[in-house]
Amino acid sequence: MQNIKLIVLFVISNLFVTHFIAAQESTDDAWMVKNIHNSTLLSGQSYEWLRSLTTQAPGRLAGSSAAAAAVELTRQIMDTLGFDTVYLQPCKVPHWVRGDKEIVRIINSPFVGNVTLDALSLGNSTGSGPYGVTAEVVEVFSLDTLEKMKSQIAGKIVFFNRPMDVTQLRTFSAYGGAVDQRGRGPAMAAKYGAVGAIVRSMTTSLDDVPHTGATNFQPGDKLIPALAISTKSAMLLSRELKKGRVNLYIRNTCKLLADTWSYNVVGEIKGSKFPNEIIAVGGHLDSWDIADGAHDDGAGCVQSIEVLYQLRKMSYKPLRTLRAVLFMNEENGSAGGKAYAEISNEKHEKHLLALESDSGGFTPRGIGFSADKEVFEGYFKKVNTWSNLLEPYDLMLYPSGGGSDIGPLKSQKGLLASLVPDSQRYFDYHHTRNDKLEAVNERELKLGAAAIASLVFLIDKYGL
Repeated sequence: MQNIKLIVLFVISNLFVTHFIAAQESTDDAWMVKNIHNSTLLSGQSYEWLRSLTTQAPGRLAGSSAAAAAVELTRQIMDTLGFDTVYLQPCKVPHWVRGDKEIVRIINSPFVGNVTLDALSLGNSTGSGPYGVTAEVVEVFSLDTLEKMKSQIAGKIVFFNRPMDVTQLRTFSAYGGAVDQRGRGPAMAAKYGAVGAIVRSMTTSLDDVPHTGATNFQPGDKLIPALAISTKSAMLLSRELKKGRVNLYIRNTCKLLADTWSYNVVGEIKGSKFPNEIIAVGGHLDSWDIADGAHDDGAGCVQSIEVLYQLRKMSYKPLRTLRAVLFMNEENGSAGGKAYAEISNEKHEKHLLALESDSGGFTPRGIGFSADKEVFEGYFKKVNTWSNLLEPYDLMLYPSGGGSDIGPLKSQKGLLASLVPDSQRYFDYHHTRNDKLEAVNERELKLGAAAIASLVFLIDKYGL
């Protein structure tokens, strides 16, 4: 009986000690997450870095001189922050140039006469030639409709006019539901004999600001000029088509040059206990040529640098290797993300976490997660044990996340994640001339960096 009492007392005391330690760790973690937010809001440098990036290297399309300037600028920034190493990682990128100002014009309409529409060439498309192209317009609202109308397409300009669905609460879902017409629409139209393609801009706004973006011509596809027009221009063109035949004149001089070399920029703090386990955070350094690239994706780049800067500034000694990775060429090819994964796999690295910030510098609402199906359930269950630490900062955890630059790391079976900011205004700026520093709120930008740093701390401390 005495032995049984001793065993019971031993078990109870162990449970008490375990509970006490767990409570103490939770208190310590909450204190650390709070300090990360305080330090970032009080002393964060991300907005000033973003100011430098958008003023010294705007229009950072891969292959351009602005992209080369951005590589050197961000390398120098990270070189001053005391990271263990900062290095460049080569990748071969496409080199597309826009050329002269685009012209898209309704001509000789019996109702409106000649009307110029607001337009931008789509990335990776070809030009019309110096004299332009004039042809009748055919309006379609889906790729399926195009397929059904293929016998009516030859010699025409195809107008893709499916709007983003404004009833979708998550604007990225609305974007995903409309962007296929920009991505593959022009190539499909060319297959059926079209001489040009016009695409309604990918935005929920009704305005005169055209949105560029990449279109996807595969090797062997016939090339035709492809341009986006603003949503107001799309509404006007659609109204005129309801009245009868409309002819368009389009002229652009864009072209795809030979591939050239560029670089990812990587800053690293070596892990003290598990240096071969990597926690990477990143954004893409390139932007479209017509934009300063503040939200897309200068914000993600400077947030990633801020994460390592703040943890080092707080004298935090990571157990695992931390990296800030600024990827090149996400916008029209994703060469940087592919090169990063290829080099990582060759080195037999293990990314415990790869997080991408590429949804703008708005107020963070949470973090989304994905992984190989074999490991995802266990990983997501683990990160949810920290929800009580993140909820005070209005951060939710979602079973969906990742990004195009970190996607190639999925085979390493680590956790992929993405910062989820409030996206309601993102597509007002995405791929437009309005994506400027003034569109980014400094406090919101820093809150996003603090959210990422908090997750990095927790995964570094506890693993998965």
